[in-house]
Amino acid sequence: MAGIKGLFALAFSGSVGMTLLVLGCALPQYNNWYPFFVIIFYLLSPIPTLISRRYRDDMATSSACHELALFFTTGIIISAFGLPIVLAEAPTAAPVILWGACGLVLAGNVVVFLTILGFFVAFDNDDVDYSMW
Repeated sequence: MAGIKGLFALAFSGSVGMTLLVLGCALPQYNNWYPFFVIIFYLLSPIPTLISRRYRDDMATSSACHELALFFTTGIIISAFGLPIVLAEAPTAAPVILWGACGLVLAGNVVVFLTILGFFVAFDNDDVDYSMW
């Protein structure tokens, strides 16, 4: 899947996820841009894995650096799912966001994080021919 078709599939699924996120923020009945802060989690989530790949000694066995990176990545992903839920459950007079917006943001999270996972699976090997781009 590391070819052009895979790249198109990843681009399409990433744009679908971002569309769901923007819809959760911009629809007239929701119209609140606080859920858009999950973009920070989208940007932070691959960083620990990329760092641990750089410093992994042996590819066959697991290392403490890789396990710590997986722990941090999991925390970032859980935080991305927790933010819209906390915003919808906020103990104020009116919730910060409505549950419909929370659902759209959570659906966008699933699609975007599966896209990031698909990128790591598709482009995992080191012998990728970068001249095909």
